[in-house]
Amino acid sequence: MSSGLFDYTNFPQISGELFRTVQGRDLFEDDKRFVDAEPRVSPDLVLERYLSARDRPDFELASFVEDHFRLPEPVAAAPDLTASRSMEDHVSSLWGALTRTFEDDAAGSTVVPIPNPHVVPGGRFREMYYWDSYFTAEGLAAADRTDLIAGMVGNIASLIDRFGFVPLGNRAYYDSRSQVPLFYRMLRVLERAEGFDAVAPHVEALRTEHEFWMDGADRVGRESGPAAHRRVVGLADATVLNRYWDDRARPRPESYHEDRRLAERVPVDDRPDLFRDVRAACESGWDFSSRWLAADDLTTIRTTELVPVDLNAVLFGMESALAEWLPKVGRVEAGERYADLAADRRTAINRYCWDPDAGFYVDHSWVDGRPSGRLTLAAVAPLFTGAATNDRAAAVADRLREDFLRPGGLVTTLEATGEQWDAPSGWAPLHWMAVTGLRRYGHDDLADEIADRWVGLARRSFEETGRMAEKYDVRTVGETTDLGEYEPQYGFGWTNGVVTALSARR
Repeated sequence: MSSGLFDYTNFPQISGELFRTVQGRDLFEDDKRFVDAEPRVSPDLVLERYLSARDRPDFELASFVEDHFRLPEPVAAAPDLTASRSMEDHVSSLWGALTRTFEDDAAGSTVVPIPNPHVVPGGRFREMYYWDSYFTAEGLAAADRTDLIAGMVGNIASLIDRFGFVPLGNRAYYDSRSQVPLFYRMLRVLERAEGFDAVAPHVEALRTEHEFWMDGADRVGRESGPAAHRRVVGLADATVLNRYWDDRARPRPESYHEDRRLAERVPVDDRPDLFRDVRAACESGWDFSSRWLAADDLTTIRTTELVPVDLNAVLFGMESALAEWLPKVGRVEAGERYADLAADRRTAINRYCWDPDAGFYVDHSWVDGRPSGRLTLAAVAPLFTGAATNDRAAAVADRLREDFLRPGGLVTTLEATGEQWDAPSGWAPLHWMAVTGLRRYGHDDLADEIADRWVGLARRSFEETGRMAEKYDVRTVGETTDLGEYEPQYGFGWTNGVVTALSARR
């Protein structure tokens, strides 16, 4: 299957000498600002002018960039506030402020066009992001904005039609990785709002996405021992599960400085694997976390050596949806095949991703043949998609209450490493998955307590700051700062969506 990779030489802001020079001079605090810039003239002319001017004594790089690129600004995330405006009114006003269009295919722009308006996260995240879109859609449904949901589903389907998969975001530099495959959950939201007739045209696109994730499954399933190819891993007894991956093994253009600095700390021969594991962690959405580390340092990242419990739980959900929907479009035998795949995956998740000593779902190290040893909120994914058994769901609920519950909700991991997907951060998507999963298995009291704490945290933070944050400190009940490789961002698409959806279900 094609990887859908772009020729980066067509984009002077993400590859080549001008790109390396701009990033090497620290022209921008955030590398993403330059890679999102749009050339004012053709890319070839930009490069020609740069090469002819760079050695002149009066050449100024900053002036050249300003003259030849339209630099982006953060997406507005704080419309004018009145003193009495509530969090709910604020979030309602943000649906319009965060809705953007990407129809134009401007020469040299890293934007990948999509046909319909799309709600973006906000701040530096000016484009569509894949898994964000699902959590945003849940809030849009609660806000009766079905018109936006249908258009966003169409955008995801258009990307599958073009690439054979859903890129992490609609930017050229996201061409080699996807993200947590929650398109099927977006279709569930659409089905609730408009019925199966609205879903039917997209069932084939969902099947195509499944093929992308399973590329190479037949090959690794025939191996006698552990083997892997792209996003599939073959384990014992011909069991096939999935991992996160990236088809490029080089620094990310949007985080070039961070990746280059990290790579300086490992031997040259180890750098391609390091870059790929960093990129694979981005595909997971958890960029970055102790979850992926062999030790306590980011240089020990080993994302591709792990079978992630959340990815496989979500793929179980996708296979279950295909088993349900394919017969409705006349493909009964195909539906039966996906039902078998879902059943096999559920068995495998409960065999390989359950740690009996911890009483918790965990990632599995296919290289070492044992549990990863890291306890994280990824454990709620089997509850969210229905892959958990009842007794194990109960054990997860007990450990969530005992070890993960904080004044502002659930902490992402039990480790405080300085990475943003570790303690003390709490994230909207994981709260939605936890609350929804716990309710699915009848643990309503705990689900309600988590939802109340999380919504209360967002409300108190809004009343203090007038904004909705990307993530929060659930320990001190406030915004999370100084964690991760970029400044805190506000808007924020999935926080707005989850707060709205959780409030609607109370």
